[in-house]
Amino acid sequence: MNLMPHEGMLLTHEICQGIDDIASHVEVLICPPFTHITQCSLIIEHSESRILLGAQNCHDAQDGAFTGEISASMLASLGVDYVILGHSERRILCGETNELVARKCLRALQSGLIPIVCVGETLDERNDGNVGEIITSQLRPILQNEDIIQSIVKGSIVFAYEPVWAIGTGLAATPQQAEEIHALIRTNLQHALGEDSSMIDIIYGGSVKPENASDFFSQPNIDGALIGGASLKAASFLSIAKQA
Repeated sequence: MNLMPHEGMLLTHEICQGIDDIASHVEVLICPPFTHITQCSLIIEHSESRILLGAQNCHDAQDGAFTGEISASMLASLGVDYVILGHSERRILCGETNELVARKCLRALQSGLIPIVCVGETLDERNDGNVGEIITSQLRPILQNEDIIQSIVKGSIVFAYEPVWAIGTGLAATPQQAEEIHALIRTNLQHALGEDSSMIDIIYGGSVKPENASDFFSQPNIDGALIGGASLKAASFLSIAKQA
């Protein structure tokens, strides 16, 4: 929840200007607040940029009496390609459960959006040695949902590991710590999807900055990054994308 619409438009414009310096095989995605999506979409279109557009959340219902909520189909109608689901701030501040995130995931897939499903542990959970159990429990309602599994094709879903203790704190998991959890997520995907699991990207989000991005990207199971504070400056965001 940062930047006024005109600031978001300027940031989008600056990213569009710098995208030509990024290798063509690197996918670059921005997820502005709901209030900015239309303007940012127009800037991307006018610039004929390859930048993709995402949203930060959606509701699990198709429509109805849910004042203040936004549906996946509404987002799709605006040209949105992706939607972030289950971000730790939504789980902690808004009480979103693993089951609710799974319902949102299915709705997004049914609406033609690519969900970016976030999982991660708190510092207490890590210190208690419960990381594997926590991550697996967050994935279970999604990977045991037959409707979701049948909807997954190549590139149709992304998982993001975000250690809660490393978000907005300036701390970051070491590349080795991140890789360990990414490998755990990959194992869960293999159990649910078999060989198709190799089609699924797993990205890391936890205080990724230009100074540490390449160390994360060098890990075998880290396919990209979910950028927080560093995305509010075009130069730092583009630097991370260039390292990808």
